[in-house]
Amino acid sequence: MGNIVALCLIFYSLLCHKTAFSQLQGDPQVPAFYIFGDSLVDNGNNNGIPTLARANYAPYGLDFAQGVTGRFTNGLTYVDALARLMGFQNYIPPYVRTRGRALLRGANYASGAAGIRDETGNNLGAHVSMNQQVANFARTVQQIRPFFRGDINALSAYLAKCIFYAGLGSNDYLNNYFMPNFYSTGSQYSPTAYANSLLQDYSRQLTQLYQLGARKVIVTAVGQIGCIPYQLARNGDGSKCNENINNAIAIFNSGLKKLVDGYNKGQLPGATFVYLDSFESSKDLAINARSYGFEVVDKGCCGVGRNNGEVTCLPLQQACADRTKYLFWDAFHPTESANILLAKNSFSSNSKSFAYPMNIQQLAML
Repeated sequence: MGNIVALCLIFYSLLCHKTAFSQLQGDPQVPAFYIFGDSLVDNGNNNGIPTLARANYAPYGLDFAQGVTGRFTNGLTYVDALARLMGFQNYIPPYVRTRGRALLRGANYASGAAGIRDETGNNLGAHVSMNQQVANFARTVQQIRPFFRGDINALSAYLAKCIFYAGLGSNDYLNNYFMPNFYSTGSQYSPTAYANSLLQDYSRQLTQLYQLGARKVIVTAVGQIGCIPYQLARNGDGSKCNENINNAIAIFNSGLKKLVDGYNKGQLPGATFVYLDSFESSKDLAINARSYGFEVVDKGCCGVGRNNGEVTCLPLQQACADRTKYLFWDAFHPTESANILLAKNSFSSNSKSFAYPMNIQQLAML
């Protein structure tokens, strides 16, 4: 009898130790994180395809523990930082090298140069468009179904707890609408008609994710891309934003917020969508740069030409010495420091100018 009691005490001690260790490590707030988007969140899906939109060379990854991975920045992307805040111990892996049981923890389907429209980004080469990313998630659902022993209700309940992130649209403007030498959309559509066309396609794609099981969904507005180093470099003195681009984006962003309102009011029953106002949050970082610790907001840390934005960061190029002082890593993408700040603001801020109608922490708790 004494031996049995002793064994029980040992087992109880081990169980408590395991629980304490689990809490110390921090269990994720949601079972999985599924990511859809473009180069702002791509973490390696473009490495093996024929495209100019790739970042699997130094100095990209300069401050990332794993080095060069295909991330279009010096360290963490926005979704890397967000995954940490949600309690994930490991970064969400790219879909191209994730299969089987690992998919139960999430996957990143994002692809540099990708857009809502299939042809967007063709000027840079191959890419995985949003339509293809959604199709890849449909394959994911098929792959993880056996782990629920064919119980569709159990699979649906699992996916309903997961967080989905979708950030598309930037390339539909930069590498489509405002590239008249390669695309005809600029002459075919007014800015309002183009935004409406994008939103119609995007709504269909988001609805497909819903039909596949997504219930907690983050959608992000297009940032203030008329003010990135690439656009500043194209203007005379390198200091003026391209307001034609910013104004066109504002139409899209306004429509996207209305889509979110409609979904949350019952158009997609049981779903909760959070709208991230990336335009306002990126504008906030630039306007209040000093308070955030930034000293350079109009130049890339790594790049060529005016504003380090005429040509993006080249292989083995010397980057700036202190990346924490720069808002932009290259001609198009934020630094790790900026990504971390954007993630923190959208995760826990109560300001509706960052996350609407709730923050991501509140979404995860639903």
